[in-house]
Amino acid sequence: MTRKEAAMDYFMKGYNCSQSVVLAFEDLLPVDKNTLSKMASSFGGGMGRLREVCGAVSGMFMVAGLLYGYDGPETGDIKAGHYARIQELAHRFEEKNGSIVCRELLNLKTLRDEPVPEKRTNEYYRKRPCPELVGDAAGILEEYIK
Repeated sequence: MTRKEAAMDYFMKGYNCSQSVVLAFEDLLPVDKNTLSKMASSFGGGMGRLREVCGAVSGMFMVAGLLYGYDGPETGDIKAGHYARIQELAHRFEEKNGSIVCRELLNLKTLRDEPVPEKRTNEYYRKRPCPELVGDAAGILEEYIK
């Protein structure tokens, strides 16, 4: 199973978009599955359904940070290099999907959403591109890692 397929599978099992991407890379990360899932839990729905940066994109950034990030009060080339990596990943996602912002990807008119998530029904999956967006983020990151 590719990481793209794994991320989509996690989403279809009920994990949020951010968790789905992060968990697709669990075997590469120095953190256990439960901690990864908790770490990513706040970023679903564009950060707690605030509809800001897409949770799949946030998940992609979290994995990139765990794989390539810095761990101190860096202000020089190391920090700039990592930020360039994050911007490149964002650009790849935006190039494919037109935005990295949840409400834009979902064509929502409201700036904020209710905190209660929608039930995962067939109708939910029909009207949301989220499984594909999760797959795109995981696929982009998998390609970047290679």
